[in-house]
Amino acid sequence: MDATTLAVYGDSPYGTSNADVAQFNATPAFIDTINQDPSVSLVMHVGDIHSGKQKCTQAYDQSIFADWKAFADPLVYTPGDNEWTDCHKTAEGGGLWNSTTSIIDFQYDSPGVLTDFAAGNPVANLLLVRSIFFPTPGVTLGQNTMKVHSQALEYDPAHPSDRNYVENVWWERSNVLFVTINLPGGSNNDDDNWYGTPTKSQDQIDEVAQRTGADLRWLDTAFAKAKADKVSALVIGAQADMWDTEKGAAHQANYEPIVTKVSDLTKDLGKPVLMINGDSHVYRSDNPFSSTGSCATEGGSCTTHTPADIYAIHPTDTHGNAYDVPNFHRIVVHGSTAPMEWLKLKVDPKQNDPNGVSSFGPFSWTRVGTGLG
Repeated sequence: MDATTLAVYGDSPYGTSNADVAQFNATPAFIDTINQDPSVSLVMHVGDIHSGKQKCTQAYDQSIFADWKAFADPLVYTPGDNEWTDCHKTAEGGGLWNSTTSIIDFQYDSPGVLTDFAAGNPVANLLLVRSIFFPTPGVTLGQNTMKVHSQALEYDPAHPSDRNYVENVWWERSNVLFVTINLPGGSNNDDDNWYGTPTKSQDQIDEVAQRTGADLRWLDTAFAKAKADKVSALVIGAQADMWDTEKGAAHQANYEPIVTKVSDLTKDLGKPVLMINGDSHVYRSDNPFSSTGSCATEGGSCTTHTPADIYAIHPTDTHGNAYDVPNFHRIVVHGSTAPMEWLKLKVDPKQNDPNGVSSFGPFSWTRVGTGLG
């Protein structure tokens, strides 16, 4: 069975403000660096198509979609928080609860013209993302499209709302199963109250419950298929860094159902499982289910956020047991800051490396700097 090479990136293009378009303007050249690598046959973007300081508009989303038409290879994309979950925030052009008037003060570009699409409503912006980037369920983006299995077409009939998650997909290559889930970062699995209101709206409560449930069931589906097909390994693609130390363990608690599910399924599969996420922007290679495992970061060492620091974010699962999953590894792709880069991930079914900072099982990876942005 032949090897496969992927280009993986996320949190790109980013700007320090809505007027900062340096990375956006560099995106065509960035895409060209991937297209020019003859070994790459698949691209994955793990979410956040703009920064948390840029607006959520239909025109912007469509401009990214237009740029992505230049990808020669199939492109699999899983949404990030900045393009939908966080659109309600004032920094992204949404609005803010006014405790004096007890209403939300929305932002306007001019009288009667809202800054954000649907005033930054997260549900409406997710529907917008789906309409632009997922026009045909089960088919990737890119010039040479690829068929994938979509939850929109293969949902559990006992949970009919799962059909909404067209963005959750799985596929197999080189005897490895790949699965993506819609898991927004930054806001504790969308637990931060929309618009800063005193209590969550029913729409937000429903959003978190339905999406988290759909993600958990999609992971069950993917791992069951991996076992049935006797694959050599599995890859999970998602936006959220569920072990981000920036806001502490309390602000990561709402990811716990996903963390426990990944742990349980990985141990049960008994094969190498690699998770790739963005969200925290700084490259990192580690096993967050181990407090003493090998680790590499953008600067080369893990002295700032040690394996023990990362492990402390989720030290015990929902069963009350300490995490210990040696057949798991996680990569945070570089994002946000210049220069823009992508991760070159090779999948070789003939390879079976120990769990290390640059290879694991059939996987090996290198960072590709572009000098752009």
